[in-house]
Amino acid sequence: MEFKDSEDELHQFRRRLTGAGGFVLFAFAVLFARFIWLQVVQHSYYQTRAEDNRISLVPVLPNRGLIIDRNGIVLAHNYSAYTLEITPSKVADLEKTIDELEKVIEIQPKDRKRFKRLLEESRNFESLPIRNRLSDEEVAKFIARRYRFPGVDVKARLFRQYPFNESASHLLGYIGRITDRDLATISDKDMDDNYRGTEHFGKSGLEQKYEFDLHGQTGFEQVEVDSSGRAVRVLSRIPPVAGNNLTLTIDAKLQQVAEQAFGDRRGALVAIDPATGGILALVSMPGFDPNLFVDGIDSQSWDALNNSPDKPMVNRALNGTYPPGSTFKPYMALAALEIGKRTPQQTIFDPGYYNFGGHVFHDDKKGGHGIVNMYKSIVESCDTYYYMLANDLGIDNISGFMRRFGFGQRTGVDIEGESEGVLPSQEWKRKRFKRPDQQRWYAGETISIGIGQGYNAYTPIQLAQAVATLANNGVMYRPHIVKFITDTKTGAAIPIEQKPLRTIPLKPENIEIIKQAMVGVNKEGTGARAFAGAEYVSAGKTGTAQVFSLKGEKYTEGHIKERMRDHALFIAFAPADRPRIALAVLVENGGFGAQAAAPIARQVLDYYLLGKLPKAPAPADETAPEED
Repeated sequence: MEFKDSEDELHQFRRRLTGAGGFVLFAFAVLFARFIWLQVVQHSYYQTRAEDNRISLVPVLPNRGLIIDRNGIVLAHNYSAYTLEITPSKVADLEKTIDELEKVIEIQPKDRKRFKRLLEESRNFESLPIRNRLSDEEVAKFIARRYRFPGVDVKARLFRQYPFNESASHLLGYIGRITDRDLATISDKDMDDNYRGTEHFGKSGLEQKYEFDLHGQTGFEQVEVDSSGRAVRVLSRIPPVAGNNLTLTIDAKLQQVAEQAFGDRRGALVAIDPATGGILALVSMPGFDPNLFVDGIDSQSWDALNNSPDKPMVNRALNGTYPPGSTFKPYMALAALEIGKRTPQQTIFDPGYYNFGGHVFHDDKKGGHGIVNMYKSIVESCDTYYYMLANDLGIDNISGFMRRFGFGQRTGVDIEGESEGVLPSQEWKRKRFKRPDQQRWYAGETISIGIGQGYNAYTPIQLAQAVATLANNGVMYRPHIVKFITDTKTGAAIPIEQKPLRTIPLKPENIEIIKQAMVGVNKEGTGARAFAGAEYVSAGKTGTAQVFSLKGEKYTEGHIKERMRDHALFIAFAPADRPRIALAVLVENGGFGAQAAAPIARQVLDYYLLGKLPKAPAPADETAPEED
C-alpha cells in the first residue's frame, strides 16, 4: 500500500496556483497596458476615428448659374426634383434589388441601361440614380417601403433645363457626366475640392466655355449619422454659393425668327452688331435638344443624332467651312481700289467667259454682261470681271488683303472648337502639300480664287465678322456672345470689355464705293427681289458656292441630287447709312444665294429693324436671278 505525500501535493498545488495567478496577473497587465495605450496614448486618434464614423462631411452642390439673353429671357436654368438612387457598395445583389424596386416604382429598360452605363463610368461608389424626376406619389410609395431596400434612398437633385429645347442649342451647348478628361481639366485649374460631389460638367457651347463661372462654390454639411449610415441631424453647414449668371448679347426672339426662317433646310446664320462685335443670333440648322443630355442621353437618341446625315451635332456656324462664292467679290473690289489695280470707272468687256492659258473660265450669265465697271460687277455679280481682277492682283496681294478682314483665321468667339478655314496663298500651299509639284502655286489657280471658289474655305462666322468690319468702316471687333457676367456674391455685373481688335487702314471713299454697290445689289441687282418693298435701305451680296465640279456642263438644279447642289450664301448689313446689324447666311445645297439665302436674311432684318414676325419659313424664290 502506497501512501501519498500530502505535503508534496500541497506544494505542487500551490506552485501551479502561483503560476496560474501569475499568468492571470500578466494577462491583466497586458490588458491594462493595452487599455492605457488605447484610452490614453491613442485617445485623440480613436476619438477622431469615432467622430468620423459618427459625422459625415457631405458636399452641398451649388445652383448652376443662369444663362439669360440681352432682354432678360432665361435660356438655361435649374429646377429641383426627386431621384431614386442606389449606393452599389451597400447592395448585395443589384439586379435583384432593381427587380424588387420595379414592383414599387416604374423602372423602364432605358433607366436600367442608363444606370448600368453610369455604374461603369462612375468614379466612385456613391449613390447613382436609377429613376429621375419622381412624382410626389412615387416618393410616398417608396418611403413607406424603404426599410425593405438597404442602400436605396430618395434624394433631391438639381437638374439643368433649357426651356426653348432646340433653339440656340449650339451656342448654349449642354452638360454631361464628368469624365476622366474633365477631371484632368478640373485638377489643372486646382478646383478638385470645389467639384466634390459634382456629377456634371459643361461639354460644349457656353456651358463648356464658362464652366468655372457657371458652377459656383460647393458648400459642405457636417451630418451626424446612425449605424446604418442615415443622417440624424446637421451639426454645421457652410452654404454653397450659386454660380455666376451669364447675360448674352443674343436676342432670343431674333434667334427663333432666324431658326424658323430656315424651315427644314440645313445651314447657318450669324448676325452681329457691327459697333460692338456682340453676336445677336448664331444659328446652326438642324439643332438638337440639350435637355436629352441632362440625365444621360439614351442610346437610341444618341444614335439618331450621331448617325443622322444632317449632322445636327455639328455647329455649322463655327465648324463648317465653305467656299464664299460671290460674297468674296466686294472685298476683291476693295482690294483693287486700295492697291490701285482698278478705278470705279474702269471697265472691261465680258463676253461670258475668260480665257487664261488655254483654259476657259465661264461666267454664270450666258453671253456675258457686256461693258462692266466696278459697280455693275458687284450688282450683277459678274464673274469675268473678277477672273481678270484676280489675275491682275495675284495671289499674294489677295491673301494679304483678305487676312486683314479675318478670312482664314479663328475669330476668337467665346465658344470652343472654332475652325480656322483656308485662306489660300503660296505659303499655305507649301505647308499643305508634301510633293514639290503639289507645293507650287500655278497662276491659273488664282483665277477661281477671285470669285470665291478654288481653295477658299471659310466659316459663316468669318463671313459675318468680315461684313461687320466692312459695315463699321474697317473697325474690327472680336465676335462675342457673353455681354456681362453677374457675380452672385456681390450682385455686380462684370462687363466683357470689348475693344477693337484692329482698325484696317482703308480710304473712306473706297469703302463708300463698295457700300453703294452693295446697296445696289438689294435695290436693282441679284438681291432686289428678296428686298422688294423693304422699309429700310440695306446693303448685301449674294453668293453661290460650288459643291462639286460640273466639268464645263451647265448647272441645272433639278437634275442634280440635293446634297450635290450648290450652297447658297448671302451677306448684308442694315440700315446702310448707320448699320445696326450685319449678317451672313449659308443654306447648304440651297442653290443660288438670291433664291435661298437672301429671303432668310430679309425675314431676320425685318424682325430686327421693324419688329415684323414672319408667319412661315422664308420661301425659296425660284424666280430670283441665277447669276451669283
